[in-house]
Amino acid sequence: MWLEVVLLSEKRLFTSESVTEGHPDKVCDQIADAVLDGLLAVDQESRVACEVCATTGLVFVMGEISTQGYVDIPRIVRETVREVGYTRAKYGFDGDTCGVVTSIGEQSSDISMGVNHALEKRTPDACVQPNHDWDTVGAGDQGMIFGYAVR
Repeated sequence: MWLEVVLLSEKRLFTSESVTEGHPDKVCDQIADAVLDGLLAVDQESRVACEVCATTGLVFVMGEISTQGYVDIPRIVRETVREVGYTRAKYGFDGDTCGVVTSIGEQSSDISMGVNHALEKRTPDACVQPNHDWDTVGAGDQGMIFGYAVR
């Protein structure tokens, strides 16, 4: 793991972390991507909020998923772990023998109200331009946040 610390001023500190291939964070990202890809392959309207964490010999997949399709999440996890290169216990992780724990619930209907269709489409008096599909697309429930704490 590589950690960068940059002193911006006397009162501010900026840090960032970068990890290399094989790091659990990267493996978990690959697994989450594979689960999403699998679900979108069977249902393009799938809504997936999938979190993955791993420790030696064990992967947890949890979150909220709404879909009309089905994928075998433990199979996807094991295939992805093998594709990354963890194929033997002596490597500290083995895709064939690792445990997989899933805890998946259905996404809240409150979230889908905002995600599926924009307020402009749901409001009768909205000013939606014809032939502009982006005007009707709802906002996701995720966002990138960057900030700092103050006293």
